Amino acid sequence: MAARCAGAGMCVMLAWGSGDRLALLVHGMLGAATQYHQVGPALAARGYRVLAVDLPGHGDADPCPNATMDDFVTTVLGHGDVHLAIGHSLGAIVLHDALPRLQPRRAVYVDVPLTAGRPSPPAEQLRRHFTAARATRTESHLRATRTTWSPEDCRVEADAAARFDVETAVALERSYVGKDAEPPTLPSLVIRADPSRYVSAERSQELEEMGFCVRSVVGAGHCVWYGRVDEFLGVLDEWLS
Repeated sequence: MAARCAGAGMCVMLAWGSGDRLALLVHGMLGAATQYHQVGPALAARGYRVLAVDLPGHGDADPCPNATMDDFVTTVLGHGDVHLAIGHSLGAIVLHDALPRLQPRRAVYVDVPLTAGRPSPPAEQLRRHFTAARATRTESHLRATRTTWSPEDCRVEADAAARFDVETAVALERSYVGKDAEPPTLPSLVIRADPSRYVSAERSQELEEMGFCVRSVVGAGHCVWYGRVDEFLGVLDEWLS
């Protein structure tokens, strides 16, 4: 069973397991630590102590209407020696920016191309976008449109969307341009959906040439393990072994 706790700097987290290796999990935009409700226990069963953080303006974390990437990075620091760090989408970008200070032993980026972004749209356009995205992520709508997801997947995503703070996301998007990935200095895996809206076959090849290991989960959506948790964990296990 997951335990909800507050860590360094009042960072809000879910925790599983009590192993001597730490796995740190970072969710995506509109998500929350609960996104890892299957992955967290599975890693705990593999001998990890697992922490999944709530990023600012997500889950049980406080809103941060003047958010910068540094505010997001701070939430993943100070939890101990990280053996395995996994970030999904926005969480993967946070993880990538945190690497010099976090220094995990291994890093996993889920369905993100690791490229610099384009200039952000005006704040009001972003506000409309995030408000509309939040409004559509109801449990009934997710059950109707994400037919491979489990009922619990739909429930936790709808609950996370209801608690998502639009102004935090707008501030982050307006303040952060992003940066292109460089050749990794630690073992690094990209797990992409296949097909993926975000990591094209061409970008996959570029990442491989830089030194990333890239693996795909056929038929998965952007949150790759939803409806494909066994396949996702199989890719992860193979790489870790």
